[in-house]
Amino acid sequence: MHEMSVALAVIDQVETAAAETANVTAVRSVRLRVGELAGVVPDSLTFCFGLACAGTLLEGAELVTEPVPGRARCTPCAHEWPVGMPPRLSCPVCEGTAVELVSGRELQIAAVHWEDGDPVRPAAREPIPEEC
Repeated sequence: MHEMSVALAVIDQVETAAAETANVTAVRSVRLRVGELAGVVPDSLTFCFGLACAGTLLEGAELVTEPVPGRARCTPCAHEWPVGMPPRLSCPVCEGTAVELVSGRELQIAAVHWEDGDPVRPAAREPIPEEC
């Protein structure tokens, strides 16, 4: 279950951002963009996040996952479509296979809600690497 390692990485990034910000005493929520093709099960991630937060600045924080649908674009004809699950990676218009994934692999902290109530976006933070 790699969701635990993802949860730990999110907690680490949020704690680092909180340490760089004055007067943060607690984190109330974390909003995470999770792509349909990221290989992460949101319910499992939420469960792991709750366990991993114990004893940290994020203890009791809510993890809000925002699904990002997978989309692809055909290079020859420029048609764009939702890939679905399992992903359809050939163009439904021209049947071409030269496609580019436009979205759906995201695994990114979108927002953090600190104790003081100010929503914060971690500046210059690298997204969690996509696990395939």
